[in-house]
Amino acid sequence: MPTYNKLVRDKIPQIIESKGKEFSTKILNDEDYIKYLKEKAYEELDEYCTAETDGEAVEELADLLEVVRALSKRHGSTIEEVEAVRKDKAKKRGGFQEKVFLIEVKN
Repeated sequence: MPTYNKLVRDKIPQIIESKGKEFSTKILNDEDYIKYLKEKAYEELDEYCTAETDGEAVEELADLLEVVRALSKRHGSTIEEVEAVRKDKAKKRGGFQEKVFLIEVKN
């Protein structure tokens, strides 16, 4: 039996059960939940970075967005509030659309 020891989406146990497989899970406490959400963010970002097609990339971005949504909730916020902060920062400092690569800043 493979061992995963990782945070999974809420319906994954049902999906495993529907395939007639046995599994074990536990409900994380708040401290471990945020710890494993952060690990999940790295996992999803790594999967995005190694995606080979646009479709795979979008799939991984959706997973990453789900993690961001959960993290924002843990910090007492909503994805809409995160989006508002993103828009405000983009207005003040720009986005990444112009492909600007900073090489150095001289004093």
